[in-house]
Amino acid sequence: MLELTMAAVSAAEAGATAGMLMADAPSEPGAVLRVGRDTSLCRLSTPDDWLFVSRVHLEFQCGQDGTWHLTWLRGSLPEPSSEVRLTVGEFAHPVAYGGSVALPRGGSGEVVIQDRTAPRSVNVGFYHEV
Repeated sequence: MLELTMAAVSAAEAGATAGMLMADAPSEPGAVLRVGRDTSLCRLSTPDDWLFVSRVHLEFQCGQDGTWHLTWLRGSLPEPSSEVRLTVGEFAHPVAYGGSVALPRGGSGEVVIQDRTAPRSVNVGFYHEV
């Protein structure tokens, strides 16, 4: 099971957890959870006017072996309006635009979508239950 919690945070709301959204999916091959602005495609949706987030920005997909992978999907622009980083424990790693990384089995962490032009972010916490 992969559990996600998401908070959209602007400078005025730093530290606030009101309005957190949650989603989960079983660790079965092909299971998918998406984060983005399009509510018809994404289980976790950001504000419509946060254009630094694509319609479908992040995809969490479970592989054949039960490992979850995070993919930053390429949008319509050649250069993104945001940065994405994955934090697990003490280590933060940038995620490449269009890149994919495996999430630790039985681990937890956070994925942050950071606006490049304003002090706001989308923070997605994850917990991979074995």
